[in-house]
Amino acid sequence: MTTETLEGACTCGAIRYRLTSAPMIVHCCHCSWCQRETGSAFAVNAMIETDRLQLLQGEPIMVDTPSESGKGQQIARCAQCHVALWSHYPGGGKAVAFVRVGTLKEPWRLPPDIHIYTSTRQPWVTLPPGIPAVQEFYDIDQVWSPASLKRRAALRAARPSSNLNASREGSRPSGRRD
Repeated sequence: MTTETLEGACTCGAIRYRLTSAPMIVHCCHCSWCQRETGSAFAVNAMIETDRLQLLQGEPIMVDTPSESGKGQQIARCAQCHVALWSHYPGGGKAVAFVRVGTLKEPWRLPPDIHIYTSTRQPWVTLPPGIPAVQEFYDIDQVWSPASLKRRAALRAARPSSNLNASREGSRPSGRRD
């Protein structure tokens, strides 16, 4: 994972943004909800503190979108081309953004740290060797780097009433996330 800044944009270029640090973690999510929302086999999301997501140009519209948990999510989209740039989930609120890696100018610089919800992955998707993959979700304390765990702790301290779960910022009793 990179520590340099990365820039991204929507398809039409009306919105441009910069990540001012490496994300806490990059998930490749194979759940059926991500498949439906992206129209693809999976979604690759870089989880980063929103204060490390710098808007360079334009202003996204926030679209309330349902989720499996029933808590929903807000997707930041370009008002012109409607490309999804990042999401906010209830547990982390606006403090955490799940940036769509495919909107980066150099998406190859943020490969997945882990593949999640592989129980619903498309059967023709081959998971790469050497990258952790789990059927559903994972234990954050066992997967995240010490530096990312510190960043998560800082977020939790700043917002003690939140439930900053990495999975999509909101947990369900079944273990699935928003």
